[in-house]
Amino acid sequence: MKWNLRLTAANKGVWKASELQRSLAEHGLVISAGKMSGLWSGQPVSLKLEDLDVICVVLDCEIGDLLIPEPAKVVRPGQETARVAVGATAATPTVVPKRRDGRSLPPE
Repeated sequence: MKWNLRLTAANKGVWKASELQRSLAEHGLVISAGKMSGLWSGQPVSLKLEDLDVICVVLDCEIGDLLIPEPAKVVRPGQETARVAVGATAATPTVVPKRRDGRSLPPE
């Protein structure tokens, strides 16, 4: 799933995370600045369904506006086996460690 909060908010005229945070608080959903930053700029690790309800009410949107399915990312049974059987190898992406705030670690 792709998290689409920022674009959905922009389409509704909400351009700043702090603006959305205030509106959510007015509807009973108080979110810390750190969690709001994560919701605004990244993909949440977890989110309560009740919180999604409030976000949808505040932005006057549907859940499908916030969560966009990405079925191509799903590995189907036999899919990996078929690739190996024909000799194709999947390239393993290089993992680059980053700090929690998203900045790269200094080189060693």
